[in-house]
Amino acid sequence: MHHSIIAVVLPFLGEVQLSGYLLFVFFLCVLAVIGFEFVNGFHDTANAVATVIYTKALKPVYAIPWSGAFNFLGVFLGGVTVAMGILKLVPLDKLMTLPVSVGACLVLAVLLASIIWNLGTWYLGIPCSSSHTMIGAMIGAGLAFTWYYNGPGVNWEKAEEIGSSLVLSPIIGFGAAALLMLFLKHVTKSHALFHIPSGENDRPPIHIRLLLITTCTLVSFFHGSNDGQKGVGLFMLILIAFMPAHFAVNHHIPNAKVLSELNRTEQVITNALNSGTDQKNVLLQLNKALDQTRASLKAKSETDVAKTYSYRKQVESVIKDIRLVIKNEKIKFSQKDRDVLTGASNELEHVTDFAPIWVIAIISLSLGLGTMIGWKRIVVTIGEKIGNEHLNYAQGATSEIVAASTIGLSTAFGLPVSTTHVLSSGIAGAMVASGGKGNLNSKTLKNIALAWVLTLPVAIVLAALLFMLFHLFI
Repeated sequence: MHHSIIAVVLPFLGEVQLSGYLLFVFFLCVLAVIGFEFVNGFHDTANAVATVIYTKALKPVYAIPWSGAFNFLGVFLGGVTVAMGILKLVPLDKLMTLPVSVGACLVLAVLLASIIWNLGTWYLGIPCSSSHTMIGAMIGAGLAFTWYYNGPGVNWEKAEEIGSSLVLSPIIGFGAAALLMLFLKHVTKSHALFHIPSGENDRPPIHIRLLLITTCTLVSFFHGSNDGQKGVGLFMLILIAFMPAHFAVNHHIPNAKVLSELNRTEQVITNALNSGTDQKNVLLQLNKALDQTRASLKAKSETDVAKTYSYRKQVESVIKDIRLVIKNEKIKFSQKDRDVLTGASNELEHVTDFAPIWVIAIISLSLGLGTMIGWKRIVVTIGEKIGNEHLNYAQGATSEIVAASTIGLSTAFGLPVSTTHVLSSGIAGAMVASGGKGNLNSKTLKNIALAWVLTLPVAIVLAALLFMLFHLFI
């Protein structure tokens, strides 16, 4: 089927050359990822504001914009480690060797599957994880991709790592919140901390109010830094799928900077070879990789997909080799040389692991605005239906302290976690610590557990079917 190529100059992107229907699909994908992050805003971030609203620490009219603003800042300042971890779930390298239309099918399947399930669970008021949804969709699309094109479709090692963090985080949230609640019950003498507000004007004392606002702020910020990065990862997947030559590597890093890091590494390796080590083969292999990376650096082009793909592969290879050499205990490096190698691998990683500032800004804005719009359904579930009694101040504070700590640490390690599950399990843990398991609302917990169990398989199947459907048109 012949499709005429259309050249369009777009803000931030420059000249885009895609056939008519691919240009349409590209815009559709961009709108879909903005929609996903918008839905994520009112689906997941509602968890952050539920405690301050239901403890009367802040009225919704103040709590929602406040949380939205800190979600915005969280995405903007959170880096891209989690985003790049998400990207590594799908076969990017294989995608770059295939027609753009194949990447379009994969991206659209992931995005639509994620949005459909997120909207469905939001409508029912069930606190479902956007992280589970998106990762399930990426696995499903990856499996369908393998069915058609063989080769690696899903990075199972990365999927296992992410899956472990998603499974363990709510368990940690439940246990840590329960322990913190028990600690507060037995140590603090403040009866006001355990007060259950009744009536619109029953507000917490100023010191408790400040504590609850602080914990809400921290959860909002760390939610942005973790969940917001998932939107950044999806946006980069779109850009790499549709414009691999332009976005598969960071062309804004000067060639001289890359060359400098390669030369510094070579100097350290040469010194190690001259010292008479018995690991010469390992070091010579790294030297060879450095030479090949220099050659691909010289040949790379913002318009040539094959040369950009080759450069990306070489940079990834040399980073892997440098890190293997650093870990090799048989090679004795001085601390100075070890620091040079570590610094070089980290700097070279910026060539492949990056997101333009405008991508981060768009996702930040989408998440922040989403927080301010559809928050109420999930807030009611978190605030009223997890326990059989109204949320007290201590329960709200402990669950949010644990959630902020868990999400913040996960972001630091580059692992995506579910804000929904960490916080709702934290509230459940605090409720149990307050009044035993009889204090939990079994019906709500069954709904949350059912969504938790169903999300991955449903998202996998839905994304795989959507990929197959879209593939019929290419």
